[in-house]
Amino acid sequence: MSTNKNQKDDTLLIAGGRVIDPASGLDQELDILLRDGRVAELAAPGLLNARGRDTLNAKGCIVAPGFVDLHVHLREPGQSHKETIATGTAAAAAGGFTAVCAMPNTSPVNDSPEITRWMQAPERNALVRLFPIAAATVGSQGEKLTDFAALMKAGAVAVSDDGKPILDDKLMRDALRAGAQLNLPVVQHAEDSRLTAGCSMNQGPTSFRLGLRGMPNAAESDIVRRDIALAHADKAHIHVAHISTAEAMDAVRQAKKAGIRATAEVTPHHFTLIDENIGEFDTHYKMNPPLRSAADRDAMIAGIADGTIDAIATDHAPHAFHEKQVEFERAAFGIIGLETALPIALTVLHRHFKLPLWRIVELLSSNPARIFSLEGLGTLSPGAHADVTIFDPAKKWTYDASQSKSKSRNTPYDGWSFTGRVVATIVAGKIVYQG
Repeated sequence: MSTNKNQKDDTLLIAGGRVIDPASGLDQELDILLRDGRVAELAAPGLLNARGRDTLNAKGCIVAPGFVDLHVHLREPGQSHKETIATGTAAAAAGGFTAVCAMPNTSPVNDSPEITRWMQAPERNALVRLFPIAAATVGSQGEKLTDFAALMKAGAVAVSDDGKPILDDKLMRDALRAGAQLNLPVVQHAEDSRLTAGCSMNQGPTSFRLGLRGMPNAAESDIVRRDIALAHADKAHIHVAHISTAEAMDAVRQAKKAGIRATAEVTPHHFTLIDENIGEFDTHYKMNPPLRSAADRDAMIAGIADGTIDAIATDHAPHAFHEKQVEFERAAFGIIGLETALPIALTVLHRHFKLPLWRIVELLSSNPARIFSLEGLGTLSPGAHADVTIFDPAKKWTYDASQSKSKSRNTPYDGWSFTGRVVATIVAGKIVYQG
């Protein structure tokens, strides 16, 4: 892909690419004209006047609506030794994400309009759009609901206590009711922590071999079933974060069939890796929810294929070197994932399991934008925001974590070979990453 730079006007012509836009029903070769931060025109190749315009040659590439990550941890405020909004969004741009939704487990917790606005301030130097997800309870302590309306007015697109799931039935029902009144999704990290205290991985033969306490599948699926029942009663929107078990997947599948407003995301590591990959206590394979069995991994792929899964989200969780280079039980949960999400999806889902490119774009772009009602995103229709992801589905390359845009290096994918890579990321008509 090449770029012909010309500064005569504030437009960008993307020429010669295959446009895949599930929200508009498009899958064909088209040229796209971006003007003043919006999609201006789409036309058959060669019909749009390129004279006097920046032109980006996308021949051989897929041109998609900008990717949206529903689940990232950018660590600011308070933990900038792991990541900053600037470095995290730079990694997002390198991974093709034009928008990220940042979880509230910062320090202090994002439970106020002030912190919500602070995260979005220009001084944070975000390279892509940042949408905060605010805490559902004060301090994420699971005792008192935050002011959902004030948080939403400040820019929050959802509420969640993420790593501290809401276990009290009445409080969760109150959260869902409050969210339903505002059409605000409630995102739940589904884990009954009463069943997982002191656990560091999945419960199964591998945990037994390693002598580690394991998290049972029921700790996730029981909470998912409860939340679905509560959401059904109040016509609320429950979004299941980083689903990882076959039982929870089946619960979401049945909820969708019953017309309940339940959506679910899956991470690349949960449809790629299994608990056996931990090997001899490799902390780069420690995350929460944990890597599960091969049967659970296969259930994630089945859920992607049959439409139960709505989105791929990274759960990008950067940590400092010293937080992972300790005994397995003491190591922090989580891995980085913004720069590897698309190549994993293309290599595993598209090339190996033959999932259409259309579906991968839907999972990374149009569906995430729809789930959190991000107006003007997730489509390339005229008038939409000029957020575009361009990738080469056939590009072979090897991931080198030392070259990551993130501050952190905690990934199990260092040295992995992939097929498919982002070649350009465009936000509001401006190229923010070009590989």
